[in-house]
Amino acid sequence: MEGVVRGVGFSPVKGMRHLALDHVDLDELGAVGDRAFCLVDTAQRRVLRTVQHPSLMGIVAQAYDDGLALTLPTGEHVEGPVTVSGETITCDYWGRSVDLALTDGPHGGLISVHLGRDVRLARAPRGGVVFADPITVVTTASLAEIEAEAARFRATLVLDTEEPWAEDTWLGTEITVGEATLRIGGPIPRCAVIDHHPETGEKDAQLLKALVRQRPTNRAGEPMFGVYATVTRPGRVSVTR
Repeated sequence: MEGVVRGVGFSPVKGMRHLALDHVDLDELGAVGDRAFCLVDTAQRRVLRTVQHPSLMGIVAQAYDDGLALTLPTGEHVEGPVTVSGETITCDYWGRSVDLALTDGPHGGLISVHLGRDVRLARAPRGGVVFADPITVVTTASLAEIEAEAARFRATLVLDTEEPWAEDTWLGTEITVGEATLRIGGPIPRCAVIDHHPETGEKDAQLLKALVRQRPTNRAGEPMFGVYATVTRPGRVSVTR
């Protein structure tokens, strides 16, 4: 099965603005550069979650070489090298432990002021702050069915489909996307993040409730939208023009 790619993206810092990109490089661990960093409450030893800190979506993060640039909604901007301090910390991320390398530099201070609490920027191991499989996929027909924009779902890939919910039947299917091949996994349970504007983080929709009425839910009552995937053949995936 071959997929037509209508969108690709990720954020280099967990929870920050999901960037729409022209292409993405995939390997066995997912999208290269995706969630390479995260924010840590060192006192609580917890990785900050987007659903609890939606204002993070208002911050644009762009990684380059060994550096990181951050732009706040106010226009404040900081950029520079991200230097690992030599300190490591083991944090909780959705009930599992992940070892993170704390960093030095101005980035953490700027974000702390924005959030009104002390946080540190940390470098995460590949896949360390990913909830399940590293790739997430949504489809154009399903987005059209619920009249929602792809950015709200922060998916790695948006694939073109003619029928809504076609992805529900893809479990175990291998799909070629650009130079890469994916194996489709299970459905993605959705949380309240989708009710927040993807560029400001402000709550401006009731999409979660609408999905609960239309879609299957898990034991926690979370509606399913989109599917997870793993990479079986690495390669570059570009948006089809």
